[in-house]
Amino acid sequence: MSSVEAFGAPALEIQDPLTLNFISPAKKINEGHDVTIFLHSKAYSDIMKFLLQLNRAIFPSQIQISPEHGKNQVWEIETPNLAFSEPIRHLQKLLQALHDIVAEAAPDAGPRRFGNVAFRKWYSIVEERTLDLLQQHLPKNIPSEAIVEISSYFLSSFGSAQRLDYGSGHELSFLAFLGCIYKLGGFPPFETPGNQERSIVLGLINPYLSLIRHLIKTYTLEPAGSHGVWGLDDHSFLPYIFGSAQYGPPLNPLSQTPTPTSGSHPSAPDPSSVTNAPTVQRERKTNMYFGAIGFIHDVKSGPFWEHSPMLYDISGVRGGWAKINKGMLKMYNAEVLSKFPVVQHFRFGALFSWERDPDAPPSQPAAGSVHVASQPVKEGVGASSMGGEKSTLRGTSALAGEGTQAPWASSSGSGAVGVPPPPVMVGTAAPWKRAPVGTGAESGMRPTRFSQPKTKLRDPMDVDTREGAGDAQRMPPPGGTPWGKPS
Repeated sequence: MSSVEAFGAPALEIQDPLTLNFISPAKKINEGHDVTIFLHSKAYSDIMKFLLQLNRAIFPSQIQISPEHGKNQVWEIETPNLAFSEPIRHLQKLLQALHDIVAEAAPDAGPRRFGNVAFRKWYSIVEERTLDLLQQHLPKNIPSEAIVEISSYFLSSFGSAQRLDYGSGHELSFLAFLGCIYKLGGFPPFETPGNQERSIVLGLINPYLSLIRHLIKTYTLEPAGSHGVWGLDDHSFLPYIFGSAQYGPPLNPLSQTPTPTSGSHPSAPDPSSVTNAPTVQRERKTNMYFGAIGFIHDVKSGPFWEHSPMLYDISGVRGGWAKINKGMLKMYNAEVLSKFPVVQHFRFGALFSWERDPDAPPSQPAAGSVHVASQPVKEGVGASSMGGEKSTLRGTSALAGEGTQAPWASSSGSGAVGVPPPPVMVGTAAPWKRAPVGTGAESGMRPTRFSQPKTKLRDPMDVDTREGAGDAQRMPPPGGTPWGKPS
């Protein structure tokens, strides 16, 4: 199935368990140069294939009712037009069981600077019950020998009990957990193309995000590896990918046309609505992007453009939600999969293999990229090797182009939309580094991308509840993103 595409997107290969030698997944990324090896591995290729497969499926669908009539189906959260299979329902019960364990590990009372230590009790209970929970809720066709690998990704999906934090690396582990089940044939195919993937996103990933938000609020988990105010989100990334896809232009599920990179569904709200309270509260019930935005409003106060400047900049993109989706995929490749602090804890076994992808481009010495060249390296020690091959640093993303590019990451031939290596992510740099004279940034004042106001800026979330209200015009204009320019 590796050569077969899922309605225009690359599809993960379903493997015969008898051909796999299951092992306890091991840590392989120990220094910065190992990220380069990871970007040429089978695991990286499989992760991106699975992500693109899920992403394309969640775009709205063109449904033909009759030869003369059709309709557009938007795949909303809790849509009645998608029936979940028995394996999906069992895994939903698994997530609910984890939610119920919170009652057994009530948060400790009293002030604290960092996360609540009661999270360690919750994690300890989950760890103790993992084997029983997985045996009870995993699809019946999953061999017991595979649990040694599946459980590793499962336990890594909920944050660090040691550091009391949670971030996109843990979210990546949950994606791998679902990928393991998929590769072992745990999700039965649907008659309607794409419904299998849609049920994974809406039936499992979204409930998982709800569980994570509950854990974060209950135990005040710290962001793991956060860029602070200059990052996309303190904890999550996937809801922005799938949520932007939910608002994209409709696709014919039977066609092999490329995934759209511009445009929006006619009923989609404007991206600038992320600062409008009524729109956020309405859309978060049906859309994953606004679900993440709503959670930010739940846990943060103050003007949105101050605590979430990257998301505010993205709200000014004029190419539609499909363009935002394309940019989110590029950013995920650059800011999650290509960053040592994020992927260093990812582990590799038989299902997500550290072996080199035979279709990966050859390693070439290069000056490096903004994502890999500055990664930590142990002094006097070369990079880890794979198959006896010495790792050579090459431009894996921004500069060398093909470095992070998997063989399927091309729109030529198959029509699949690939995720090319991202350009230099200018938008992720602190905007005050390029602030013009007179903004206060050059004088050593608190960094800000806007000139220092004489009076405190008012938050449109507090002062005006009308969509498109005039007060929103008092907000500073959204800055540009590297991929937000009109094409």
